[in-house]
Amino acid sequence: MGAATLGAQAPDKTGVLGDWQEPGGGVLEVYKCGSQEICVKLRMLAADTPAKVDGHNPDPALRTQSLCDLRVGYEFKLTDPDHADGGKLYDPKSGKTYSGTMSTEGDKLRLRGYVGIKLFGRTEVWKRAGAFHGCLK
Repeated sequence: MGAATLGAQAPDKTGVLGDWQEPGGGVLEVYKCGSQEICVKLRMLAADTPAKVDGHNPDPALRTQSLCDLRVGYEFKLTDPDHADGGKLYDPKSGKTYSGTMSTEGDKLRLRGYVGIKLFGRTEVWKRAGAFHGCLK
């Protein structure tokens, strides 16, 4: 193995795309969902997730849908492989949707949700996820 390949990562393990573990233990996938759009979906629920359905959804007809594979991020546009902006983030814990941005630094993804301007928001740091089994529907 040459020195140039020692630190190389697989293509699906670079930039914002890939599987990420949030601080509570859940795993989310950041993926291309159109020619220019990046989305985020829940792939594994945290062990202490109290409900397995989207009970706080503002649409009563959707409150029985499973959280597993639920799309919680959409309309993100890549500005470069390590940054995406202009997205929407849905929080199933509250049923609210926020504007969002994401950026990577090594094996960390910084996801910022905000209302109005970026200054009024919160950043959560996710880490690159290893192997996981997914969630039961």
